[in-house]
Amino acid sequence: MNAWLTLAVAGLFEVGWAIGLEYSQGFTRLLPSILTVISLAISMLLLARAVQSLPIGTAYAVWTGIGAVGAATLGVVLFDEPSSAARVGFITLIVVGVVGLNFTAH
Repeated sequence: MNAWLTLAVAGLFEVGWAIGLEYSQGFTRLLPSILTVISLAISMLLLARAVQSLPIGTAYAVWTGIGAVGAATLGVVLFDEPSSAARVGFITLIVVGVVGLNFTAH
């Protein structure tokens, strides 16, 4: 798997563990807690693999960007968090930053 694809999958698992934190209710629910920890481990392992080929600053920023956008979006969809125009605009800025980093990585 190429480094960018590995990084994207790592970012998706980051979204998984971030959302899992809500479902685990502070690690008081067993199954969601286990799934959250597994997702965290996979995310970190894939990030570590991706940074073998990608600059750490770029990879980390893209990884956290995917996580932030995914968690914010799913927060609106799953947990009825606010979705104001300003919030959508700032999430869009994160996406623009991640895309820009992809183009300037090498």
